[in-house]
Amino acid sequence: MPINATPTPGASLLNAQDHTLVMIDFQSQMAFATHSIDAITLRSNAGLVASAAAGFEVSTILTTVAEKSFSGPMFDEVTAPFPGQALLDRTSMNTWEDAAVIRRINEIGKDRIVLAGLWTSVCIVGPALSALDQGFEVYVIADACGDVSVEAHNRAMERMVQAGARPITSLQYLLELQRDWARTGTYDMTTGIAKKFGGGYGIGITYAKTMFGAHEG
Repeated sequence: MPINATPTPGASLLNAQDHTLVMIDFQSQMAFATHSIDAITLRSNAGLVASAAAGFEVSTILTTVAEKSFSGPMFDEVTAPFPGQALLDRTSMNTWEDAAVIRRINEIGKDRIVLAGLWTSVCIVGPALSALDQGFEVYVIADACGDVSVEAHNRAMERMVQAGARPITSLQYLLELQRDWARTGTYDMTTGIAKKFGGGYGIGITYAKTMFGAHEG
């Protein structure tokens, strides 16, 4: 019996309504020791993710660790898209062990969790494995995470994937939320974010629109 294909998205694809994004410890002290990704790329990717989440109205938690006493402020690229949103400050390295964060997770009430932050092997592995143990689906934005070495980041990603987490990238996250260029309501926002934070892809969009008036739709 042949399988009939239908023009519908796969159930494992993310959409703006089906998940909670948790952005963790994008702070100065954590960034100083991050060597698996350069600081410029890290900040750009974090800004892309935050801007995408804010633009598509994704339920988003911003959390810090020891913000006032040790780790410093969160990157402007992460906080600026969410003006006025309170940062949930913790003492625990594992975000999933913080009562205020879990209270907010439960208030939002979505069973998919998307994670990004510093460091991969501690502050991302902890909540990823904990959430998986409690029955949540977990996605990790690999290039919006960083660690003290490439080895540390890669081993952490492997450990999470082996446990069932799904790795994605920053640009993939943005484009998966848009998914169809015919969605005119978010088209300009999506291409605008790509132009600002999307590296070579963003440069290409600017060039095509400026030189030829090109349009993906």
